[in-house]
Amino acid sequence: EVQLVESGGGLVQAGGSLRLSCAASGFTFDDYDIGWFRQAPGKEREGVSCISSYDGITNNADSVKGRFTASSDNAKNMIYLQMNNLKPEDSAVYYCAAGRRPFYCPTMETPWVDWWGKGTLVTVSS
Repeated sequence: EVQLVESGGGLVQAGGSLRLSCAASGFTFDDYDIGWFRQAPGKEREGVSCISSYDGITNNADSVKGRFTASSDNAKNMIYLQMNNLKPEDSAVYYCAAGRRPFYCPTMETPWVDWWGKGTLVTVSS
């Protein structure tokens, strides 16, 4: 059974930092791109950051470039999202995702995602 389990969400003040973690199991980690989406109330789910667990190449949405970075620990089947200089508009439920290479990470589009985590809430206060 495939599982993606997020942790690390919470309440933080604007300008602060959070690190999200995602534990992956049930699939061959190295065969997939891994990353993060987010969804704010009333908005569509959007790709935030992703990384190829094969070669480490990352992709970040324009809205988070220079502030968010995805990383992975292949030995532990873990994915991380380091979020710095958080803004109130970053408030959302953040979802860990695994999608097929080579389509998911370059596009960060939901149709290429094979599995989702249940999400972790991030709230940024002003």
